[in-house]
Amino acid sequence: QVQLVESGGRLVQTGDSLRLSCAASGLTFYTWGMGWFRQAPGKEREFVAGISRSGSNTAYGDSVKGRFTISRDNAKNTVYLQMNSLKPEDTAVYYCASSDAGFIGPRQSDFRSWGQGTQVTVTS
Repeated sequence: QVQLVESGGRLVQTGDSLRLSCAASGLTFYTWGMGWFRQAPGKEREFVAGISRSGSNTAYGDSVKGRFTISRDNAKNTVYLQMNSLKPEDTAVYYCASSDAGFIGPRQSDFRSWGQGTQVTVTS
């Protein structure tokens, strides 16, 4: 059974940086595409970033391009999301997701397993 556990979310100020982690178990990690999504209060969940099995290909949502970086460590079964220059509009619950077909986004339906989420709050 696939399990994804996010961590690292907390309250920060505008302009701060934060790194989220997602530890995966129950899957052959290096064969899965991984992604990050987020959902703000009252809004639909949206694609943030995705990374291919080897880490050689990445994809980003328009609102985070140039500020966020996704990476993975296949030896540690972990995917990361480095978030820089945070803005209040980045406030959301951030979810890690895995795609056994190797997709890296942006369609949510391509991701089979999801974590419980970690809260990121950015104050102005």
